[in-house]
Amino acid sequence: QVRLVESGGGLVQPGGSLRLSCAASGSFFSINAMGWYRQAAGKQRELVATITRGGNTNIADSMKGRFTISRDNIANTANTVYLQMNSLKPEDTAVYYCYGFIATTSALASTHWGQGTQVTVSS
Repeated sequence: QVRLVESGGGLVQPGGSLRLSCAASGSFFSINAMGWYRQAAGKQRELVATITRGGNTNIADSMKGRFTISRDNIANTANTVYLQMNSLKPEDTAVYYCYGFIATTSALASTHWGQGTQVTVSS
């Protein structure tokens, strides 16, 4: 069973910073990619950032230069991804969801989701 647990959300003033963490644990064969989506109230979920198994990263255009994604590989069964968010704007307010494209066997990979963490940017 794969678990993704997020932390680090909260309330921050415009221009401030937050760092989100997402820890993957459980029994799996490999993590092919991890990243973040977000969903603001009344809007569709949108991709924020991705980091692949090989370390390649992708950041949504509207967040480039402000957000960065990185990853730890602490142990064979524990992996953590971070989203560093700087120069936050009120429009960054959303629930941020961690996802992992994870292989539970050598032949089967699927997307797993965290529970979401609220980020609110407001003065």
